[in-house]
Amino acid sequence: MRQQTIRKTVTLEGVGLHSGKRVKVSLSPAPADSGIVFRLGAGGEPIPAAPESVVDSHYATTIGHGSARIQTVEHLMAAAAGLDIDNLDVVVDGTEVPAMDGSAKPFVALLTAAGRTAQGARRRPVAITQSLRVGGGNRWIQIVPAPELRISYTLDNDHPAIGTQALSWVPTEQGFIEDYAPARTYGFLKDLGLMRKHGLALGGSLDNAIVVGKRGTLNGLRYRDEFVRHKVLDLIGDLALLGRPIVGHVIARNAGHAMNFELVVAIQHALGLERHAAAAVRLAPVREAVGDGGFSPAPAAV
Repeated sequence: MRQQTIRKTVTLEGVGLHSGKRVKVSLSPAPADSGIVFRLGAGGEPIPAAPESVVDSHYATTIGHGSARIQTVEHLMAAAAGLDIDNLDVVVDGTEVPAMDGSAKPFVALLTAAGRTAQGARRRPVAITQSLRVGGGNRWIQIVPAPELRISYTLDNDHPAIGTQALSWVPTEQGFIEDYAPARTYGFLKDLGLMRKHGLALGGSLDNAIVVGKRGTLNGLRYRDEFVRHKVLDLIGDLALLGRPIVGHVIARNAGHAMNFELVVAIQHALGLERHAAAAVRLAPVREAVGDGGFSPAPAAV
């Protein structure tokens, strides 16, 4: 299968989930084997969407180079991975990719509108040859050898609106578009005040997140198990940091961005996929997030 990029430049504007500020993102075609590269402004230094560029994976996946930071890249990354788009040039006029409706659906629509074109270089899938596991207790994620990509995920939360949700899925483009891309980030209303005191979730609202109140959600659900579907969406976006499709069975229980990233680094090291950035980029210590990327510090909602 050939690598793909988009046919034309497309743009999208919205509010950052954590910054609360208006931001514009422009997606343009990129050469084969260049991967997905972000820039902070049109003249900004390139920030490859790669493990070496990750500077924080606490509430969201943040990449950076030098002093430049671009936060919450995971939904855009998931949309590109779900549509088999390998190479993109992404310019962000702001410090965060816009939240839009809290899902990957708007990014799927944007990329679809841009069209796709095959490139000369072939895709190079990464076949998992050994079992790798990170985390422990009731919070862990692992990958084992398998003939195709499969994702199995269990989410446990004692809130009555969530409970235990589990699924197992072999990704397809149509399945991604219909069943996972629209799944939104979520957060707990009781935690919103504390998050905002720390400068987080300043743009969070009923328009871009599922808000969970004391007894249930305040704005309804798109799927009965939308919470675990969003966890899978985030996982797809974080795994895309490897820059190559994965062949293996990913099994997760109550993981989150930080643990997803820990698995990405484990895969990278096990298979010798390390890439050397043009300049040294600090890797943030892997610490499990206390939120989903929305505004939830409840541990089991990560």
